[in-house]
Amino acid sequence: MRAVRTIAAVAAVLSVIAVALPPPAHGDSPYPTRPVTLIVPYAAGGVADVGMRIICDRLSDRLRQQFVVENRPGAGGVVAAQAGASAAPDGYTLLMTGNNTAIAESLFKSLPYNALTDFHSVSTAAFFDLLIVTRAGSPLKSVQDIIDAARKNPGKLNIGTITPGSTQNLAADLFISTAGVNAAIVPFRASPDMASAVLRGDVDVAFEFYAAINGLLIEKKIVALASTGRERTAYLPLVPTAIESGLQDFEVQSWNGLSVPAATPASVVATLNAAMKEIIPTPLVQDRAKQMGMAMHWSTPEDMTARLRADIVKWGAVIEKAGIPKHD
Repeated sequence: MRAVRTIAAVAAVLSVIAVALPPPAHGDSPYPTRPVTLIVPYAAGGVADVGMRIICDRLSDRLRQQFVVENRPGAGGVVAAQAGASAAPDGYTLLMTGNNTAIAESLFKSLPYNALTDFHSVSTAAFFDLLIVTRAGSPLKSVQDIIDAARKNPGKLNIGTITPGSTQNLAADLFISTAGVNAAIVPFRASPDMASAVLRGDVDVAFEFYAAINGLLIEKKIVALASTGRERTAYLPLVPTAIESGLQDFEVQSWNGLSVPAATPASVVATLNAAMKEIIPTPLVQDRAKQMGMAMHWSTPEDMTARLRADIVKWGAVIEKAGIPKHD
């Protein structure tokens, strides 16, 4: 009987404790417990896609769940962004946002989402400086040579880029505006077309990312006159920046990072941000990024949002001044 009374007493105590404890909150279960999808607004194989796959591999190792890339190219990133904005805010659908997201805000008449209110930033990831290049043997040896040539023959200097509204194309517009010169921008359908035009001498200089032209740089068929970041690149440390070359206030750096739908729990954002902070500085990530002509940097969610907001303003002004027509 004594044993029965003891068991009953213990059961009573446990029942009181159970009543006193609050039920588990919705977001308290460990995250992630199943595979996570990262939507990338570019086709597979490009440098941004490869960078995101590097991140996904490391996040899979760090958080012990599979992180997979889903490519959704089209409409300047709008297709992917709309899918990301409408996804369930549970942390199992991430979106690559960045410079393309900022440009789209001013390049389209209207968007089915708001880049600043429909997403929550997690962390920046990859940064890409542009290169100002010309063909080997060109009389243009520096940024100042480009400016002097444009001033000597207004409207005669040709600058090659890819499609209107791309970072390369907008960087050329910003260059013309900052340098105060009259030059013609010649857009091409794709990077190989633009590179061929540089080699033939059809355009005098071009703006392009390292990954698209590294083979021609290695073969010394084209020459980099300057990079467009604030500091020299790790992969071409002997190439001066445009700022060093005398073009003050000219800085262009494309970038990307991870975002989630706006209503995603703060605990999920914190978990992802902490994981990014751990994996990005690792030698494996840094070395692979350098080989692709990019730099990987972690940030707080607040810093990433501030960068996005500043780029929306920056590229909106460039698009307006250049008179680039907005897409429907």
